[in-house]
Amino acid sequence: MSKLVAPHGGKGLVCALLEGAERDAELKKAAELKQIEISDRAKGDLIMMGIGGFSPLTGFMKKADWKGVCENFQMADGTFWPVPITLDVTTADAAEIAEGSEIALVKDGEVFATMLVEEKYEMTEADKKWECEKVFMGEGEESVDGKFWEIAPEDHPGVIMVMNQKDVNLAGPVKVLSEGEYPSEYPGVYLKPAETRAMFDERGWSNVAALQLRNPMHRSHEFLAKIAVEVCDGVLIHSLIGNLKPGDIPAETRVKAIDILIENYFVKEHVINAGYPLDMRYAGPREGLLHATFRQNYGVNNMLIGRDHAGVGDFYGLFEAQEIFDRIPTTGDEGKDLQCKPMKIDWTFYCHKCDGMASLRTCPHEKESRVILSGTKLRKALSEGAEIVDHFGRDEVLDHLKKYYAGLKEKVEVKMQGAASGDSM
Repeated sequence: MSKLVAPHGGKGLVCALLEGAERDAELKKAAELKQIEISDRAKGDLIMMGIGGFSPLTGFMKKADWKGVCENFQMADGTFWPVPITLDVTTADAAEIAEGSEIALVKDGEVFATMLVEEKYEMTEADKKWECEKVFMGEGEESVDGKFWEIAPEDHPGVIMVMNQKDVNLAGPVKVLSEGEYPSEYPGVYLKPAETRAMFDERGWSNVAALQLRNPMHRSHEFLAKIAVEVCDGVLIHSLIGNLKPGDIPAETRVKAIDILIENYFVKEHVINAGYPLDMRYAGPREGLLHATFRQNYGVNNMLIGRDHAGVGDFYGLFEAQEIFDRIPTTGDEGKDLQCKPMKIDWTFYCHKCDGMASLRTCPHEKESRVILSGTKLRKALSEGAEIVDHFGRDEVLDHLKKYYAGLKEKVEVKMQGAASGDSM
């Protein structure tokens, strides 16, 4: 058996998902509890707590954890965590919920969990703004340098989500009762941490990299994955299959594109195509840290971090998601500290003079010889029916994506940003 990195938190995989008779009994109890309608984001968070993806979390964060995570990347006990995992409710609902009582968490008529409410705390507008400043503001040379509320952050989708949250947070442990639609809609792709770990063990992998995807996989992504395959035992191509923003390509289309690439351009023994059930938080560099944190639970010890990882428009510097790994605190306790390390990759592109994929560290040629690749650039060309530059993607994948776009009745405008266009290279 291979020796994989231990789950984050030092407590093994912490799974809140109930099954069988225990689940049936909890569902029966939930019918008598006060029901709280939850957001899509909370639904994904619950599923991740259920399957162990958010180990060592057992529920939604108390105020001390929320404050510590925002301020210095650590929960109250010193365990590393990069973004708050909280549950918001209205003031009216909070008034009807006593600390120490239980509630049912419901989404579109389905009970997803029960929760023991150990704490409730107010979130004023000032609290929400403080969270936004801490979590969403970049700190690199190309960032806003402390001028967060001076550059129209109302356009930042992560800020919008936080500022629109309700005014009270509930905290406490959960018992998860559903994995939603993911097992049935994504069989063989939606994998729990215990399942990916078993797959890695079966293949004899102990040094594993993950590639985060929310866009269709183009040549640059392929290049990153193959860099990882060269130096690791294998790579987990791990796609977000939760909710995205309007104009993004749905998960089933992206997953099929990855299958096509693996079938034609990878040694299958060294790659796994999988998905995870979260929504994007659009937290930029901090989201890169979150990607590494929960990938550790999946058995991954290397997180591929390229240009503009989890970027939001031009809000962050192109490599802040790499730089932030150098600033996170450590306690010296392997259980509490992040063990999944970044694989930092420079700009990657196709170079006509090199006659292949290259990076700024390997290609000496002028910018005009390079085909700059980005998911946003690809989506814009596809949505507008524009010609796609040669070497941007594999023909089989582009044909698949063109069929998807040809079937769309309504198309969303895709805006180009500097990071996607390559203007800032």
